[in-house]
Amino acid sequence: MRIAIIQFPGSNCESESIRAIRTAGMEPEEFLWNRAPQDLAGFDGFFIVGGFSYEDRARSGVVAALDPIMHYLKIEAEKGKGILGICNGAQILVESGLVPGADGYPVCMALAENKREQNGKILGTGFYNAWVNLKLDAIAQKSIFTKNIPADYIMKVPVAHGEGRFLIPPELLVELKEKNLTTFRYCDDNGEFNPEFPVNPNGADYNLAGVSNATGTILALMPHPERTPNGDVIFNSWRDSIIENKTIIINDKINYEPPTVVLANYHQPENSFAIDVELIITDNEAVTVQNALNNLGIDVLVKKATRWENETNQLISNDELKSKIIASGELFNSNKERVADLENPTTENFITILTRYRGNSVGTQKYQILTARTGISGLNSVKKGTLWRISAKNGNLKELWPKILATGVLFNQFSQDAYLLSSP
Repeated sequence: MRIAIIQFPGSNCESESIRAIRTAGMEPEEFLWNRAPQDLAGFDGFFIVGGFSYEDRARSGVVAALDPIMHYLKIEAEKGKGILGICNGAQILVESGLVPGADGYPVCMALAENKREQNGKILGTGFYNAWVNLKLDAIAQKSIFTKNIPADYIMKVPVAHGEGRFLIPPELLVELKEKNLTTFRYCDDNGEFNPEFPVNPNGADYNLAGVSNATGTILALMPHPERTPNGDVIFNSWRDSIIENKTIIINDKINYEPPTVVLANYHQPENSFAIDVELIITDNEAVTVQNALNNLGIDVLVKKATRWENETNQLISNDELKSKIIASGELFNSNKERVADLENPTTENFITILTRYRGNSVGTQKYQILTARTGISGLNSVKKGTLWRISAKNGNLKELWPKILATGVLFNQFSQDAYLLSSP
């Protein structure tokens, strides 16, 4: 039973993943992203490990999801072979469409920035590392990874991620529940599904920690069962399923169809001003997105900036308030960043879009800091977004733009809103 331990640049959980596979009596083999992908055919299953593929640039998992190896993984998945993605591996499975695995593998959900919320207040965002409890929310026999797990078993495992919040459109969530694909949920010590932090460590919809594809052969799981013997039951289930050579309910499919992405023009609210910030040195995130698009045959240049949009109550002038916010050092570090102007580039053949995570958790947290800790008054809200400016190296950008949108690299429509700021 050969299991390919799939690693991308930035993966860092291969040691514990190899140990968990070996402990279950299977044979792990490291498989780097740049190895001939046709070699995947010689394996019985695939484990996309955790870490920070491509440094989580653009969005966790999205650049790796565009790698050629994922095309070959889809071919192997259609043979009924199992794929387990943990943490960053789960993000890659979601961004590649392998989970939930709708026809044609469109992206149908998102793993968004963590939001630690309690009693209506955001206690924190970003990376979180702690022990959590998991419980099955599906029939054990529905997945090759859970067939040996008792229904009342509470599994204590660690989480360690910054973007682990499952966001799922309501109609898809209904379908996932009906088909027993909401595999694992975060629970308390008594098995209750409290939706608030710390039981729900990241604010995930429906307390979701792990979601399966329709056939039960692919699992996207955010916590790390490979880091504790408590999680051995998952790997033992996988082993036994391979031995039995069974594909669970192979005729099941996902009926959900994601909506077509259409960008509306953006109109900045009155009584507000924006502070756009770019790195003084090379922005590796923009370079990585550019390289990913170029490798797909989309010949463009990419620039990026962070936009902080500040809505005011007009108690003081916008210019005065802007100066105070910049001087606070809370929104950017002037030693490595500077105010940018991506809306007015020198070339005419460009498109600029604004993307924002729904819920605005980071912006809300910054607003709380600016008003409560620095004593700045006059603010009603702070919103964080990202500006992407795309220009064509050659050819007509209008013709390239639909291809760029189709990659999903700039935003995920299930966790982010996107607006058109300028176009040719």
